[in-house]
This record gives sequence, C-alpha cells and structure tokens, in this order.
Amino acid sequence: MSQRPSRVQIREVGPRDGFQNEPENIPTDDKVRLINELGRTGLKRIEVASFVRPDVIPQLADGAEVLRRVEVPDDVRLMTLIPNNRGLDNALKVRDTFHEAAIFVSASETHNKKNVNRTVEESMRENAVVARRIREEGLDCAAVIATSFGCPYEGEVKLDRVLELAERFAEAGATELGFGDTTGMANPAYASEFFSAAVERLRGVEITAHFHNTRGQGLANAFAALEAGCASFESSFGELGGCPVPPGSTGNIATEDLVSMFHEMGVETGLSLPGVIDAARSAQSVLGRKLTSHSIVAGPVEWATTRS
Repeated sequence: MSQRPSRVQIREVGPRDGFQNEPENIPTDDKVRLINELGRTGLKRIEVASFVRPDVIPQLADGAEVLRRVEVPDDVRLMTLIPNNRGLDNALKVRDTFHEAAIFVSASETHNKKNVNRTVEESMRENAVVARRIREEGLDCAAVIATSFGCPYEGEVKLDRVLELAERFAEAGATELGFGDTTGMANPAYASEFFSAAVERLRGVEITAHFHNTRGQGLANAFAALEAGCASFESSFGELGGCPVPPGSTGNIATEDLVSMFHEMGVETGLSLPGVIDAARSAQSVLGRKLTSHSIVAGPVEWATTRS
C-alpha cells in the first residue's frame, strides 16, 4: 500500500557534489552567482562546500570564500560536507556562514578504503567524535552512507549492514540519514524494499534518498522511494555530479527532472520549476557544454506548473 507523501523536501547538491567532478576550474564568481540563482528558486537547503584537502579536490578549495560571499534568502539553509576532524576545524573558521554539516562513510569496505583510505570502523569512530563536535557548535548534523545500494568493487551490500550503520549515526546525534546510490546500482524494486525498511526502522530521524542516474534508473528509484514513504531527496541541477571512484559513475538525478516529475504527480516541492531550469541553463553556459537533464531541453509541462 502506498505511503506517498503529499509534499517533499529537496536539497540541491550541485554546488558541492556536482562541481567537484568538473575537470575545468569553475571561477569562484560563477559558483557564487549560480548558488545565488538557486537560492531564488524556493530551495530551502543547498549543499555548498566540502572541507576536504584542496590537493585532493582542488575544485572545492575556495569553499570558505564561496560561503562568505553567497547571498541567499534567510530561510535557505546551507550545508557543508565534513570528512574528518581536521575538515571540521577548517569549517569552523567560517562557522557563521552555514547551518548544517554532513559526515559520511561508505557501506562497503573497499569503496571506503579507496575513497578516504580508511576502514569503515576507523571512519565510524572518527565520525562519532565529529558528530559530537558538530552538535556542540549548535549545528545540525546529517550523516550520509555511500554505496548503500551496491558497491562497484564488492557487489551486493546487505540492507541490514546499511541500516546498522545508520543506527550508529543516529546514536551519535545525526538527525538526518542520507542513503547514497553512489554509482547508480539501485533499481526501483529494491529502492522500494530499502526505504520501506528504513522508514520503519529509523523512526525519529529524517530519511533522505540520494540517487544517481548512472544506469538511467534515477527517477524510477526516486518514485519507488516516495511510494515507500520517503519525503526527503537530494539532487543536482543539470544532472551534475558523479563519483570519483570508480570512473564512469555519472551524475545525480537532475533537480529539474525530479521537480518536474513530482509536480506532474501533484506532489508539492515549494520550488519554481522554471527557476530551477533557468539555473541549470546558467550552469550549462558556465561549463560551456550541454548538460544531460531532460527538462533543460523540454521545459516544464505547462498544465502541471500550477500544482505546486
């Protein structure tokens, strides 16, 4: 039986998860302009920066400057991704510029080792410390579990393993648990099973779905998660993004395509679909290449725009 929510929240992750995979340097001025444009679409949550080592992801080396310079409405909450205690130290130098911090781990040992050069247990131990420090700063703490739906190196990832990690994050103080389809290995049937279990087992915390479109099933997976009761999603304008390990993992589902689907279904998002499409087209101009979302080309379904 469907538990479909009538309204969902969408966090835009393009300025972090999307930009970090771009091979050409994106000028800080352009990043700030695009984030400001996104902030005028009705979005209430935007992931803006990551305090990783600049030699690892040079594209995000200007994160602190971006946070200082963006001008979004007061009700827009900005998030940063925190890899470890050192990353949190650097983020706290600009503490007043953001509202939420996210910690993360991969559900599979091999992916976690390749991504952050640590075992899952080593990451979880440090995450517990980082989560405590985040809460002590009065910031909201989110936790993200990558490879939740399968690992490109190990294959199947057991549902119980993922949910056990999620429970540990919740015990550490995370108020939001995000499940990442990092390399696009989910399918709608499993997404339905997964989120039905997650919603039932992880009561009292926000459950967020983060799907990639690597194998073309991103929107179908989002629909399955919605039907299972998930009311929080992450996506990236223009379908920007991917995963640096392994290569070939293409972008997140496009925010404008996700919003278009929800609006046509009568699910409220609070977003201006034309505004999100315009922002994606602006990103396309900045990057100087065609992006892969469908709504950039087709535009909104006009009769559906009054539904949300």
